[in-house]
Amino acid sequence: MKYCLLLVCVFLSATLPAAADKPNIIFILADDLGYRELGCYGQERIKTPRIDALAASGMKFTRAYSGSPVCAPSRCVLMTGQHPGHATVRDNASVKPEGQHPLFAADVTIAERLKAQGYTCGAFGKWGLGNRWSEGNPNRQGFDRFFGYYCQAHAHSYYPSTLWSDGELFPLKNDPPVPGHEGLTPGADPNDPRSYDRFKGRDYAPDRIHEQALGFLREHRDRPFFLYYPNIIPHVALHIPDAELEPYLAMKWHDPPFTRAQGGYTPHFTPRAAYAAMVSKLDAQVGEVVDLVAELGLTEKTLIVFTSDNGATHLKDEVDYEFFQSVGELRGLKGELYEGGIRVPQIASWPGRIPAASTSDRVTGFEDWTPTFLELAGLPAPEPGEIDGISLAATLLGRKQDPRPFLYREFPSYGGQQAVWLGQRWKGIRTGLKKKGVNPDLTVRLYDLEADPSEQDDVAAAQTEVVGRIEALMKSEREASEAFAFPAID
Repeated sequence: MKYCLLLVCVFLSATLPAAADKPNIIFILADDLGYRELGCYGQERIKTPRIDALAASGMKFTRAYSGSPVCAPSRCVLMTGQHPGHATVRDNASVKPEGQHPLFAADVTIAERLKAQGYTCGAFGKWGLGNRWSEGNPNRQGFDRFFGYYCQAHAHSYYPSTLWSDGELFPLKNDPPVPGHEGLTPGADPNDPRSYDRFKGRDYAPDRIHEQALGFLREHRDRPFFLYYPNIIPHVALHIPDAELEPYLAMKWHDPPFTRAQGGYTPHFTPRAAYAAMVSKLDAQVGEVVDLVAELGLTEKTLIVFTSDNGATHLKDEVDYEFFQSVGELRGLKGELYEGGIRVPQIASWPGRIPAASTSDRVTGFEDWTPTFLELAGLPAPEPGEIDGISLAATLLGRKQDPRPFLYREFPSYGGQQAVWLGQRWKGIRTGLKKKGVNPDLTVRLYDLEADPSEQDDVAAAQTEVVGRIEALMKSEREASEAFAFPAID
């Protein structure tokens, strides 16, 4: 099926716009960045001037939803345009010798679709959808160039000994490498900043990845390109060079050390300053991408999208989401289908095409980017049923568009969860679907997000017709998965 589709795409390309008319596409994906952790979304402690400027140059979305509340399944939705009830990867699942459950050869990624239209495609950062030896290898899924981490667990360290470059190991100058999960040396004084020096490396992986991403832009400036940049920042561990930590140390926040006494990633002497510095590092890298696009004379030819793969982490001892008000008024965090775990910041900028300083409250999901990019590239939409996304090109270009009829999400971990957003207003959710030894409670709780964005008041009893429609969608939108079984609802 995959290969037939690509042949059709190649045939159609003869009738589509010339390469010079197709936009370059840059998709920057932050890792675990909360909904309110950018200045343009209300953040007051962390400085993000470059991403704020990107929002001012384009459109900010206030009702954007990632593919899932954790890494791998969210990226699968983004890459394939299929929601979690149909997608191949629906949870984080490790495989040997490294990596996560892979995409299959039959999966058609957005990179493959764009490559068939003459795009050069590169991915730089954290992949999480298959290792070098699998069908999910990004070089087998439409990407001409890959540099970074195949494996999410490998990406927990910002100072590893190697990265991957198109299937070959790329050495870094970290000898020894810094672990992603390890505590203080036995007997070390947790109140002595020198006790934390062993978690500082020499060769910061995000810098090497960033260099490669910028090099890809320079190399392919003359033809349409798709740059997928799944940055590993600000996912813990808290690793950041000292020089970039300094501005936040000057804030003099009350910032007790994270010692990993109760487990977690790696200790840090000033965790609040470290996390803020990591987000500002991400902001600076986004700014350098924007600057290079301008330097190359590609600003008006390039669509830049910035978003996050899920909500803010729930690991409060490492990332103080209350101090930073990471999700604001929203309920929930990473791993939950409540708003705070899956509603994400999302910005799209294309000067001259997307209205500057505009805001959209349209409900969107990661699966919507596949048909959006295809429409903007001049490629007809896929056949009905092939993907679940709905193009938001009209919204981006400032035209009126009907609201999304519904958005479906499921997540088999963190107790087992299902959710449906019905239009702009209603959201139904049920949780606790996989409690061992207990009959699952299939009761749907209903929230009016327009009146109650914090999901505090369950109005299901007063809206039985709405609940019935949501229950029907929860049943019809799920195809059973052998790899990600969900006995409560299969």
